[in-house]
Amino acid sequence: MNTGVVARRSAPRDELLRLRHVHVSYTRPDGRLVYAVRGVDVQVAPGEIVGLVGESGCGKSSLGRAAVGLESVRQGSVTVGGHPVEVLGRRVRRADLRGLQLVFQDPYSSLNPRRRIGPQIADGVRAVSTQRGAIGARVEEILDMIGMPRSAATRFPHEFSGGQRQRIAIGRALAANPSFLIADEPVSGLDASAQASIAALLRDLRDRVGLGILFISHDLGVVRELAQRVAVMYLGKIVEAGPTEAIWSDPQHPYTKALIAAIPVAERNSTLPTALAGEVPDPTRPPTGCGFHPRCPVAKQRCAHIDPPDVPAGPDHSARCILLPQFTRTTQTSHFP
Repeated sequence: MNTGVVARRSAPRDELLRLRHVHVSYTRPDGRLVYAVRGVDVQVAPGEIVGLVGESGCGKSSLGRAAVGLESVRQGSVTVGGHPVEVLGRRVRRADLRGLQLVFQDPYSSLNPRRRIGPQIADGVRAVSTQRGAIGARVEEILDMIGMPRSAATRFPHEFSGGQRQRIAIGRALAANPSFLIADEPVSGLDASAQASIAALLRDLRDRVGLGILFISHDLGVVRELAQRVAVMYLGKIVEAGPTEAIWSDPQHPYTKALIAAIPVAERNSTLPTALAGEVPDPTRPPTGCGFHPRCPVAKQRCAHIDPPDVPAGPDHSARCILLPQFTRTTQTSHFP
């Protein structure tokens, strides 16, 4: 689906998708302000899959929508190839809608049920080509790329399974030849076999065309199989980030440990504590200090007063927790027990 605007289409494809200190907030119908994303830094290189994980309500989808121009960034910046991503507006030229693409959780709702698959994919191709013969050839190429028969072009969305529809949704996103793909919970509604199939497709696209992917999920087990790096998000902030295997084998933040603990024992480090209880706090009234402290099984009194900065936990690995051995107490923290 075409969703975002890259200000200059000449942006080099060998640079990063970069989100710098991004803040996203919006007002609920009851008038309360939701602090959905609070100072997040994320970057994705072409040919890299970065997993963004966390429970529902942690701000993952808001961040993904901001990355493609569907949410306004109140503070910070989003760039592709060094050029800013702007909020999608009515006057945006179709040819500009190609640098970033978004794949939604529910492929059926994102596909037009009254149109055949071929014309829907062709819509995206027309953003980069107006030659009729080239459009048809590109539609066939995309169907081959996503592992669908070319005859699928003449069929309607309801004629396919959930996993097949998700493949088609990914194919339509690829039609405009994007640099980066934002995949927002693309496998959560699928059975295990379909999940594995879509994960394999995304890995193949990464390797074959150098596509950079921000893979948003609440399931760290799926992300482990797919992503090279992981960012763990809680209540609008990244609380831990690093190489996937480093986070899996040596999680630093209590929230990361809880997410891994929620995975069946056969798939995780069984020495971790059991999953935490409770719900994500109301984002209209985030807790003071560390946002996780009301649910943290190891929280201390000072955790309610200190918003921890990132501290190094290994090569390219960092976490936000004042209880980590790496955290050096300052005069600001020394008076808390």
